[in-house]
Amino acid sequence: MKATDLPLLTSVSRPTIHPDGAWAVFATSTPNLDADAYVGQLWRVPLNGSTAPRRMTRGFSDSAPRFSPDGARVAFLRSDGESPAQLQVMEAEGGEPVAVTDEKLGVGTFTWSPDGRRIAYTARVAEDGRYGTVEGLGSGAEPPRRITTRRFQSNGLGYTNDRRNHIFLVEVPDAAGEPVYRPAPSAADPKPEAPRAVPEPRQLTSGDYDDGYVRFSPDGSRIAFVSARHDEHDVDLASNIHELDLDVQDAEPRALTGAHAKYAIDGFAYSPAGTIYFVASDLGETGRDFVARNGALYRLDGNGPAVRLTDPENTDLADGANELLVTAEGAILALNTWHGNVELVSIDDGGGTGDSGVITTIAPPDPAGADSLVVLGFDSAAGRTVLSFADATTKGDIAVVREVGLDSLSNFSAGLNVAGIAPIDQLAITARDGYTVNGWTLSPRGEGPHPVLLNIHGGPYTQYTGSVFDEAQVYVDAGYAVVMCNPRGSSGYGQEHGRAIRQRMGTLDYTDVLDFLDGALAANPSFDADRVGIMGGSYGGYLTAWTIAQDHRFTAAIVERGYLDPETFIGTSDIGDFFSDEYTGTDPEQIRAQSPQAFVHQVVTPTLVIHSENDLRCPLSQGERYYAALLRQGVEAELLIFPGENHELSRSGRPRHRLQRFEAVLEWWGRHLPIPAAE
Repeated sequence: MKATDLPLLTSVSRPTIHPDGAWAVFATSTPNLDADAYVGQLWRVPLNGSTAPRRMTRGFSDSAPRFSPDGARVAFLRSDGESPAQLQVMEAEGGEPVAVTDEKLGVGTFTWSPDGRRIAYTARVAEDGRYGTVEGLGSGAEPPRRITTRRFQSNGLGYTNDRRNHIFLVEVPDAAGEPVYRPAPSAADPKPEAPRAVPEPRQLTSGDYDDGYVRFSPDGSRIAFVSARHDEHDVDLASNIHELDLDVQDAEPRALTGAHAKYAIDGFAYSPAGTIYFVASDLGETGRDFVARNGALYRLDGNGPAVRLTDPENTDLADGANELLVTAEGAILALNTWHGNVELVSIDDGGGTGDSGVITTIAPPDPAGADSLVVLGFDSAAGRTVLSFADATTKGDIAVVREVGLDSLSNFSAGLNVAGIAPIDQLAITARDGYTVNGWTLSPRGEGPHPVLLNIHGGPYTQYTGSVFDEAQVYVDAGYAVVMCNPRGSSGYGQEHGRAIRQRMGTLDYTDVLDFLDGALAANPSFDADRVGIMGGSYGGYLTAWTIAQDHRFTAAIVERGYLDPETFIGTSDIGDFFSDEYTGTDPEQIRAQSPQAFVHQVVTPTLVIHSENDLRCPLSQGERYYAALLRQGVEAELLIFPGENHELSRSGRPRHRLQRFEAVLEWWGRHLPIPAAE
C-alpha cells in the first residue's frame, strides 16, 4: 500500500439485521481525496451470500443504520459534508429518506422505541448566542465564557460547558407519506410561513450535564441513559445509569448505579425481561483510579449492589461496550479486547454471583487458530449473528457467523489487496526480566538489508493488532521493515500488565520496547540493526521522546502529538486534571523523573516533531516546547504543524492532510534512512 492508496481504505459500520434474519444493512466510510472528506452510503446484503452487497442510498455521508423493530423502516444519520448529521428514516425496501430532525448542532446517537413509533436521540444544545444561534453573530463576537469547572473542553469538539449533550424524543414520520410543501405567496399572504419540515421533538433531559447512550425499556415506558449527575462529577471520573419515566411530564432522572461503587460506565443493555446488564470499570474509592481498569459485565438487581459477572483481570469488555446486546434467548453478546484481537463473546449469566458469567468466544470460533480478528460491530436477530470486522487482509468487511468460522459477505478491500498488502508476522520475545512481550513485524520485498522503523502505539492503554494498519503498510511498501509491539502498559493482556507503568512511565515499557526490537532484529537477519528509526504518536510520542533521551542507537526519530511534559499538561489538556496525576503521580520529583521534557538535554537524535493546531488532548504547546528545547541545544529538528486538525489526525483527519503527513514522514525517513537501492 502506498500513501496515495488512502482512498482504498474503506471501513464498515456496525451492521443491523432485518428481524426476519434474511438480510442486513450497514454503512461504509471511505477517505476521498477529491472531496477531502469521508464519504459513504448504506448497503444491503443477503445473509445467505447469494448476491454481493448493493448500495441503498446515495448520500454524501450516510451512517449508523438501524432497522425499526418491525423491520419496515431503516433510520440512519446523514450529513451533506457541510452541515452536521441529521436523523433520517426510509422504507426498508428503499426510496427517498424523510428527515426527522433539524438540530442546530446535529444528532449524535439514536435508538428506536420497542413499538417503532418513536425514536430517542442525543443532540448538543447550544447556549443562546453561541454556535450560530444568533444570525450574523460570529464566534469571535460571542460574549466571554465564564469557566467554573475543571473540565470544559474535549478534543475534536472544543468547549463543552456551553453545548451540553441531551436526550430528545420524536414521533417517527411516515416515510411513505405525503411530502411537506412550501406554500406559494399570494396577494392575501405575500410571505406565508413555511410549515415545519420535521416533527417537533420533546426534550427529555436538561441541565449542566452531558447525557448519552440512551436505551428504551422493553415495554417502552422508560428510557435509561448514562450521565455524570452526582455532586462530585467534576472531580471524579464516575458515571451512572439513570432511568426516566416517559409517562410523567418533567420527570426527574433516577440514578440506578453508583450507590455502592464508583463506576465508569462503558455501555449497557436491557434484557427482554427488563434486567439491566452493564459494562463498567471500577474506579476505586477516589473515583479517579482509571489506569488499566478493564470493563467487566455487571447485572443490576433492583436497589441492591450490582453483581459482577466477569473477571476484569481476564477479560476487557470496555471497548465496544456500546454494542452490548441481550438476545431473546438471554445470551449477552459483547466484544472482548484480548491479545491483539477483539473477539465477539457470548456470556451466560446463569443467575449466579461473583464472576459467574460463562464466556464463550463465538468470533473467532476457534481463538487458537484465528489470525488476529478485530470485530468492529455486530448484531443478532432471528438466530443469526452478523459482524463487521478487520483482519490481516481487510480494513473492513461484513461476515455472518457460522457454527465453524465466518462467511464473508463483502470484499471492500479488494482494491487494497490488488495494490498490495504486506503479510504481518506475529512474534513473542522474552524481555530482560523474563516477561513475554507480544508484537508483530513486517518485511519489505527483497533480501535486504532493510532499514527498520520501530513504531510505538498511543494510549498507553490500547493495543496493536495484526489487522491491516495503514501506517505499517505504507512504510513497508516504501522499503522499511516495521517492528511494533504491546509492551507493559498496553491493553489486552490484563490489568496487571496495563498498570505495571502506573506512576513509573518510561521504565518497563521502555525496556520492553527495546527488548522486543532486539528480539525482532535477531529473528530477522534481513533487518539492518545499524539503521533503525523510531516513531510514535501520543503516548507513542512520549515513549519515543523518552527513548531517544536514554538510548542513542537510533538514526532519527519522529515524535508526533506527544505527551511530553506532564507538568504543563495539567491545565492545558482536556484530560489534564486527572491523566498526569494517575499516570505520573503528583510528587514534583517523581513527575520530573518520568518527563521527556526534563531529559531533552540528553537527546542527540535528529527529530521531526509533528503536531496538530487544534489538538486539545496533547496540546500544541507540548510539541512546541519540546521542539524549541531541541533547537536550543543544537539537535537537528523540524516542527510540522497541521492546521485545523486535532489529536486524531493520523486516523481520521482530512484525507489530504493524512496524505501530506505520509509524504512528510517518508521524506524525513528518505533523508535519514534512505532505502539502499535509492542511495
